[in-house]
Amino acid sequence: MLAVSKRVKQTKPSYIRNILKVTQQADMLSLAGGLPDAELFPLDILTQAADELAQSPSIFQYGATEGLTELRQWLLEENGAAEDVLITTGSQQALDLIARSYLNPGDKVLCEAPSYLGALQVFDLAEAEIHTVIAEADGPNLAQLEQQLANYKIKLFYAVPDFQNPSGHCWSLSKRKAVASLLAKYNVALIEDAPYRQLRYQGEPLPTVSKLSSYAAFHLGSFSKIATPGMRVGYVRAKQALLAPLIKVKQASDLHSAQPMQLMLLATVRHPSFTEHLDKLTNTYRTRRDYLAELLQQQLSDKLEFNVPQGGMFIWARLPHHNAMSLAEAALRQKVAIVPGDEFWPSNHTPDYQAIRLNFTALTEPQLEQAVSRLKKALLQCSPMK
Repeated sequence: MLAVSKRVKQTKPSYIRNILKVTQQADMLSLAGGLPDAELFPLDILTQAADELAQSPSIFQYGATEGLTELRQWLLEENGAAEDVLITTGSQQALDLIARSYLNPGDKVLCEAPSYLGALQVFDLAEAEIHTVIAEADGPNLAQLEQQLANYKIKLFYAVPDFQNPSGHCWSLSKRKAVASLLAKYNVALIEDAPYRQLRYQGEPLPTVSKLSSYAAFHLGSFSKIATPGMRVGYVRAKQALLAPLIKVKQASDLHSAQPMQLMLLATVRHPSFTEHLDKLTNTYRTRRDYLAELLQQQLSDKLEFNVPQGGMFIWARLPHHNAMSLAEAALRQKVAIVPGDEFWPSNHTPDYQAIRLNFTALTEPQLEQAVSRLKKALLQCSPMK
């Protein structure tokens, strides 16, 4: 039998990706994955964009590793950035390219706790040493952040400042400035992941941390939440010198991301009706967020503690009396899928508390009502912690 590499052995599988197989059962309701609602995909715009591909036969040829020139120019113009941009196969690939370009085994990476599971997997595969800083409602604990930066030779700090996955937290302006200042002080590069930035339901948009940074910074963007995830078009924006190693790794990885998808994506976001689509999307998701929060408050306020996020896709609910993994198993028996909070901590860290992540974007209001009813039954069947 061919031996599996050490780095694969030490990387824990994605609970969320694995549970997607279960959630495809016809009678299963999922509050688990960070899925957009397929019924809200801009199909009319996408159909027109797909038809236009036939008018550009060269788009089916090999392309530049950096990505489609027109899409890259549009991204830089939209963000007013005096940087460069690399198109990637989803922003997840951008994370992988950064890790493979800049991390050696044993290098130290700092993440918020809890943190995005996909990032933790990437850093595990890179054989990095993961450190954590507690995620507070308005951003990372600054005293703990500086302590980590001062005491350890941290190379990269990974964060999701806008509607963090899984907690839904949004960093305040003061913490964005403070983090940027601390990273510059200790010469630590920032990876700012921003897949939910355009899913804001209240409050005013805040500047990205990467724009406030005076030291090395990568800004990761995605169209999976606002267009379609199946197109797998993402990007990483940074100074040209920072992107050069990523381009080399991508050349060896997949040559370039799919050109037809890039052109379709560009035609979609440029379409006059795309702004209207975004408005419909955010209004629908806002309503679902409010409805799920109301259901949880009415039916489970004695068993869950949560704050309503200003945007994003998730409600992060703490469990004062129950074990999250046991509840997740009981929930599956009731035909509702949730994600236990343990999955969002590095494998060598113990969670400070029990929690579950609940997605509100993929289900309609009647489905959310049924899902919460099933979750309530699971909680009643699940023994409290002693």
